[in-house]
Amino acid sequence: MAALRLAAIYRYPLKSAAGLSCAQATVDHFGVAGDRRWLLVDPAGDFLSQRRLPALALLQAEERDDGLVLAFGGAQLAVPGPAAGAPARAVTVWGDRVMALDAGEAAADWLGERLGTACRLVYMPDDCRRPVDPAYAPAGRRVNFADGFPLLLLTQASLDGLNARLPTPVPMDRFRPNLVIDGAAPHAEDGWRRLRIGAVTVDLVKPCSRCAIPSIDQATAARDPHINRVLAGYRRRDGAVLFGQNGLHDGPGTLAVGDPVTVLA
Repeated sequence: MAALRLAAIYRYPLKSAAGLSCAQATVDHFGVAGDRRWLLVDPAGDFLSQRRLPALALLQAEERDDGLVLAFGGAQLAVPGPAAGAPARAVTVWGDRVMALDAGEAAADWLGERLGTACRLVYMPDDCRRPVDPAYAPAGRRVNFADGFPLLLLTQASLDGLNARLPTPVPMDRFRPNLVIDGAAPHAEDGWRRLRIGAVTVDLVKPCSRCAIPSIDQATAARDPHINRVLAGYRRRDGAVLFGQNGLHDGPGTLAVGDPVTVLA
């Protein structure tokens, strides 16, 4: 096996909006710092994603010290971070119900107008306790607004293997990972259980079952008729299409592109 290295780091400040590539990142108790702490919800408080709103792929979100900057179709909006005493709103992500801080009417109106649906922008405060599924994690482990786990890991070779089967290659952003490892064989991550990436230890605890989002072109929001069908042809297991691994980290630390990766188990 060639030397393994961390080839890319991504974070997604607003769940299901465009991601950001990072040369380095801090890992905190939620995962990659700044990842999926913001969320869009419908009037009932249920989370919105590209599954319901493919146009979210075209919404850019970048954290600033004082909040979030949104961009869509050439328009921008600066959203202040919720201040102490900001109204709390009950929101639901895959059956988990937690309290989040509402970002206010200006953000709701701006987003609703551009996305064509009523929605609210909310923020997960530091004291939020959304637990990781206890079937896969020790008690007390928390997750941000990601689907279920703090980290999602893929190998570059797995994407290369898929692209060899597609009529047109697709970029890594279709799969929205946090960490990309280079130097492995395709789907080597299926057999990994514990890694050391730089100074951070990561346990891979569950394969990632894929929904419709990989079929959405992240540059245009158009649906691709090939990708999920091709994936299902060789990556279906027990009724689910699996691609990548969900992970838990052992504590805070710093990651940088180029960090060595060691398979511990």
